[in-house]
Amino acid sequence: MKYKLIALDVDGTLLTDDHVLTPGTIETIRAIAEQGTEFVLCTGRAPRSSIPYMRELGLEGYVICHNGAATVDVRTEEIVHEFALNPHGLEPYMEYCRKNNVHFDVNTTFALYVENAAGLTKEALDMYHQFLMEPEDMPGWADFSKPIVKFTAAGEMDQLDRVYADWSQWTQEFNMLRSGDFFIDLMHKEASKGAALQKLAEKRGIPAENVMAIGNFYNDLTMLTYAGLGVAMDNSPLDVKAAANAVTASNNEEGVKQALVKYVLEEQLR
Repeated sequence: MKYKLIALDVDGTLLTDDHVLTPGTIETIRAIAEQGTEFVLCTGRAPRSSIPYMRELGLEGYVICHNGAATVDVRTEEIVHEFALNPHGLEPYMEYCRKNNVHFDVNTTFALYVENAAGLTKEALDMYHQFLMEPEDMPGWADFSKPIVKFTAAGEMDQLDRVYADWSQWTQEFNMLRSGDFFIDLMHKEASKGAALQKLAEKRGIPAENVMAIGNFYNDLTMLTYAGLGVAMDNSPLDVKAAANAVTASNNEEGVKQALVKYVLEEQLR
């Protein structure tokens, strides 16, 4: 089998808009995995909200979380690699968010922190609970016991358009990316899905030409261009489609299943 490692984005790619794994997608992934191909989820989510999908698929291996800032072993939940950022550099972004009423959170690999967790709106709490996260009160930097891997600003699309435009004018010590219509992430300068996927592939002794990646948004670009075959979903922005080697159907039309059937299962028959 040509592709020995297949990386899948989660939201907008593997899952439908209702956050569901379809039976056909599950069946196809399991059929390929049984032949020895490894799957890895590459997502902006934390381990707590991505590992359950690996278990639903019946897979072990790894999840690449926080848009590449952390890689975690599914079975042991041990951190294999993480890109820690300098928290003091986040201060100007936090002050901007406070002044402009932009919600933000700070993440270690396994935990999520906000200012005044008890005062979160129902809307914010629902968002976190959707991702199986329970926000904690943010301590001072000196009281963090684990490295910080990601800062996220969240809001409506037009609000974040303005935030992204403003922050793009700043000198960047972080990798800033739009990880969805409603999120902006700041991570270590070297952290990305592509960098984390490359590290994992090298760890597993798999060259890039034997790696396949499927994604739908700007935070997927680095892994789509790293992989020997990068496939964009039909629901991707045009820039993402242009950077990919191929385009499959949308996440609501089992695009992942269709791509796996076309480029993995049908290839075996030729």
